[in-house]
Amino acid sequence: MSAPPRVLTVAGSDSGGGAGIQADLKTMLALGVHGMSVVTAVTAQNSLGVQGAWELPAAAVRAQYRSVVDDIGVQAVKTGMLASAELVETVAELIAGTDAPAVVDPVGVSKHGDPLLAASALDSVRTKLLPVATIATPNLDEVAQLTGVHVESEEQLREAAAAVLSFGPRWVLVKGGHLPGDAVDLLTDGTAEHWLRAPRHDNRHTHGTGCTLASAIAARLAKGQTVPEAVAAAKEYVTGAIAAGFALGGGIGPVDHGWALTRPGTPGA
Repeated sequence: MSAPPRVLTVAGSDSGGGAGIQADLKTMLALGVHGMSVVTAVTAQNSLGVQGAWELPAAAVRAQYRSVVDDIGVQAVKTGMLASAELVETVAELIAGTDAPAVVDPVGVSKHGDPLLAASALDSVRTKLLPVATIATPNLDEVAQLTGVHVESEEQLREAAAAVLSFGPRWVLVKGGHLPGDAVDLLTDGTAEHWLRAPRHDNRHTHGTGCTLASAIAARLAKGQTVPEAVAAAKEYVTGAIAAGFALGGGIGPVDHGWALTRPGTPGA
């Protein structure tokens, strides 16, 4: 039997299983690709927050990446928590030498507000990582961190997208989920605009949403879809996962990465 498309996630581990490497691999399995991982950091994390984080040495990250790419190969790469300037620069260099689309989720803080990226690493994200991204997927907090643009209305999404694009990614998906009303995102390459809307579900259990969306985009790109096609399909998948999110522990539960597997005919099933 032929192998399915292969996607590599370069991100941190979430011991609670809702975000990070764990969310990425669950999403990839649900969408029919073979997920592989480069662990950049280990977190002690649950539904209440992040109790501790320990980054891996750059040499360990580089060795994991080369081990996978040089032997197995990849059709797409997705990045998440990179923690430090050294890891950001290491991963950016590795991606630049890999012939595959790269989805960069510039993770800055956790769902609970815990910092996952050193302030000193922001310039490396701007100057090293974003220029090698096929698509960057910042939320509004991350846009503010990276560009200083604070979005308070749907009309400002264009300004935010232009600010991120100025750092060099080919496409940017500015996620407007923190705005009131429907969940609206703007995908653009500076020329074409794609506005993606979805109903807002009354469900507080949304841990792992950003990781899940970026991984779903990477999975679709690995299957040969264009960026607009991949993003539209990923938005459908993550909207269903949010709707099916469930309580876990005493805080914010995760989205349901496997929701599509139990409903034939849904995106990714």
